[in-house]
Amino acid sequence: MLSAAEIDALGISLKVALLSIVVALPFALGLGLALSRLRFPGKSVIEALLTLPLVLPPVVTGYALLVLLGRNGAVGHYLDMIGIRFAFHWSGAVVAAVVMSFPLLVISIRAGFDGVDRRLEAAAESLGAGPWRRFVTVTLPLSRRHLIAGCVLAFARAFGEFGATISFVGSIPGETRTLSIAIWELLNQPGGEGSLLRLVWVALAVGIAASFVAALLGRRAQQEAAAHD
Repeated sequence: MLSAAEIDALGISLKVALLSIVVALPFALGLGLALSRLRFPGKSVIEALLTLPLVLPPVVTGYALLVLLGRNGAVGHYLDMIGIRFAFHWSGAVVAAVVMSFPLLVISIRAGFDGVDRRLEAAAESLGAGPWRRFVTVTLPLSRRHLIAGCVLAFARAFGEFGATISFVGSIPGETRTLSIAIWELLNQPGGEGSLLRLVWVALAVGIAASFVAALLGRRAQQEAAAHD
């Protein structure tokens, strides 16, 4: 059984991961659709910037968030004046999780939009469906497996986020101490092997389940695409 502190860490990780998907999904849908369907100046720059959180050390990303959104940061200073605070607050952990998981979500969603048969969208247009109706009734349903797979992968990435989170919000028990931070702290504590193993098994279970679901959805999406061809 998990202790109260372990349950707190697990609960914070689940809350942060779920909220990060809720926050990121509308923006990921918009950006994924734009990258899939539009040609515009600076598109390659956006694509490069999108993958930046995946290649930068997470601690660097966390430090950048602190410089930008900290109480004395370029933006955080003004947010603090109106009572909005992210640094060393659980909401900052959500911001860090969004930044770190956003590329996986957009890449998967874009792949789904790329795989939609444009002839079906054209047929819907010929029947009088406007852009929003075509998106909701044709594009989105046909790319749903990639969308769900992206959400699952992004959730797993957010759930396991450590480097950016510890740099931006620290480790405050009951506030910002996520599962990954708890595991890191236990690694540096003598006599915490039992608790460490329990948390590692929880993290492994979430990661394996997410990878399995994403792979299954991706394979089914490929099978559907092959059947349409």
